[in-house]
Amino acid sequence: MSAGGALFIGAEVYRGSSYGKAHPLRIPRVPVVMDLCRELGWLEGRFRTSPRAKPAALVAFHTADYVAALQRAEATGEVDAATRARHQIGTASNPLFPQIYSRPATGAGGVLLAADMLIHGQGRVYVPGGGTHHGMPDRANGFCYLNDPVLGILSLRRAGLRVAYVDIDAHHADGVEPVFAGCGDVLMISVHEEARWPFTGALEEDAGGNAFNLPVPKGFNDTEMRAVLEGLILPRVAAFRPDVIMLQAGADSLLEDPLSRLALSNRAYVGVLRGLLPLAERFLLLGGGGYNPWSVGRCWTALWGVLAGFDLPERLPKGAEAVLRGLSWNGGGRAMPAEEMMVTLLDAPREGEVRDDLRARLARLAAR
Repeated sequence: MSAGGALFIGAEVYRGSSYGKAHPLRIPRVPVVMDLCRELGWLEGRFRTSPRAKPAALVAFHTADYVAALQRAEATGEVDAATRARHQIGTASNPLFPQIYSRPATGAGGVLLAADMLIHGQGRVYVPGGGTHHGMPDRANGFCYLNDPVLGILSLRRAGLRVAYVDIDAHHADGVEPVFAGCGDVLMISVHEEARWPFTGALEEDAGGNAFNLPVPKGFNDTEMRAVLEGLILPRVAAFRPDVIMLQAGADSLLEDPLSRLALSNRAYVGVLRGLLPLAERFLLLGGGGYNPWSVGRCWTALWGVLAGFDLPERLPKGAEAVLRGLSWNGGGRAMPAEEMMVTLLDAPREGEVRDDLRARLARLAAR
């Protein structure tokens, strides 16, 4: 189970797939990571194509009616009013788009394949198309049509494995936490922006004693993330002694993301990953949120480099630079990123003070 055996699970279904011109997920993400990693020479012998999960696998968590509604919406290109109201598909947040079933089913299939690999001895697997942590059993929620982290955890648990789920997306893992409330073999830690949709995951929430929610203030910086890592994440995961760690690395906690007000650099994400890797032989790394194609692509590529044991370059080779220069917002009036984001993989550090209120929240969680 060495780093050298790390596998990357991706798919072409994400290339050209968009939630629509007015949606934050009109941007490319997984294809950017795949292209950057190929230009860096990091995928040779390591890439696996994600299968599409079958309905029989999806109903381990989702209802059969809901899965059928997604399939029907993709086949017909339509959603009737009753289906929209019941299942929340065809809405502004969860729109009808050509791959409304096949894209999330591919993400779920990748995570289920990864779980099976881990069960049978694979050490480290990366599924950047996974991490859709808001999906509910009977409805879409927060841009997420299926909940692949839940499906993956359920699969790992059926094999008798203890799972530590760590989520550093800017948004609370509201689709994951309630599923495993009271389960002694699943640890959940969610670090997310306070007063941010879905407005759940309060510090006081105690979902059966094995869930730890840490809402963090806007401007959350690298120094504060290191304090959270050392004061909450690593001690709790180490004490839990998991067989598998699942890290949901939604990239919307980065400074450049338009849907949060946090201020992390991608070095903070690398620090979390490096800290967690020694704590379990089996590791599943997922994507998640992230709505700036340059910051998402660079962050998720750097994380794959760490997971697979590659040296991260100071400056990107020309081919990788061309990938970043070829990106756009695909609509809207947002400014292009700084030149540094075109030629480097790692951000400059974004250090700062650890605020007293964050220290107090960590102390409260430590006392539990």
